[in-house]
Amino acid sequence: MTPHRLTRDQARRLVVRAQLLDADRPGDVVEVAEQLGYIKIDPTATIAPCEHTVLWSRIGWSYEPGQLRKAVEQDRLLFEFDGTFRPMSLLPLMLPGMRSWPQRESSRQWLEANARFRADVLARLRAEGPLLAAEIPDTAQVSRAPDGWSGSNQVPHMLDFLLRQGEVAITGREGRHRRWDLAERVYPRDLPEYDDAEATRLLEARRLQAAGIARPHRYWSGVGKDTGEPAAVEGSSVTFRVDPDALASLEADGGGRVAFLNPYDSLLFDRRRLEELFEFTYVLEQFKPKSQRRYGFFAHPILLGDRFVGMLDAEVDRDREVLRINAIHEFLPFEPEETDMVRAEITELAQWLGVAVTGMP
Repeated sequence: MTPHRLTRDQARRLVVRAQLLDADRPGDVVEVAEQLGYIKIDPTATIAPCEHTVLWSRIGWSYEPGQLRKAVEQDRLLFEFDGTFRPMSLLPLMLPGMRSWPQRESSRQWLEANARFRADVLARLRAEGPLLAAEIPDTAQVSRAPDGWSGSNQVPHMLDFLLRQGEVAITGREGRHRRWDLAERVYPRDLPEYDDAEATRLLEARRLQAAGIARPHRYWSGVGKDTGEPAAVEGSSVTFRVDPDALASLEADGGGRVAFLNPYDSLLFDRRRLEELFEFTYVLEQFKPKSQRRYGFFAHPILLGDRFVGMLDAEVDRDREVLRINAIHEFLPFEPEETDMVRAEITELAQWLGVAVTGMP
């Protein structure tokens, strides 16, 4: 079909609305997860851990961290997988791929060599679960080399492999430590079943729904070249795919607002799309030497309406009970109204954190 022709403004509005960052805020944690598809988990907490700042930036002052835990551990409306919280509605679409995992030969060989270890872990969980990884003996026959993220204990590796295969699940957390159990005791039993092709098609449609408009790419968007409908955006050579439902409701856009985005926010993941649509080149400076940082260790991009206007370098000092504003970097000088909006959002953030603000320029 003939591609839709969109202005950059229209494309940005599609993204902002799909990511629930427009003026019409969502009502709860599950609504956010259903639309975004996943909520990234990361412990870096200059302000708050990623999963909580992602939800606060959408829901606002009414969000409380206990709501996320309840949705995961009690209501079982979300589940943890691969460093994210995902809506349970996605699990049936993921199961066909999980059953055929792993594809990498070295991973298959490690599992085959550790067949007895695998059986030991499953038997321990069946008899005593839910358990922390530290409560499960390491009986591996063959070890994987430490990768810089994990040590020599093979239990976390096996649990992660079994999670990806749908054999075990994370039933909750104690602090940052995951508690594991058999998947059959965590996931619902009456899930619909799909073949590989249908599951892939539906997954790609959900990813496009979360993106609004995306460049088809196996990794950066997970959107296929035939998902949705084609779209051309002024000033860009990329052929995008657009969610037709989002496009149809574009004129109902109620406007934008200010949002501070965690550096691991899903809107920021596809850097090429950020440059093409928002003309925003984003570089995470967390792993740069201090002397090479321009905006700060973990500065949060500032979205105002459908444009990135600056970076917020801030951190919570729990000893002094303050949100310290190190800098507000303005890409272009703010208008007085924009300054007031950003300051108001900082005040709301501090109130949500239960601290005072210091260093506000």
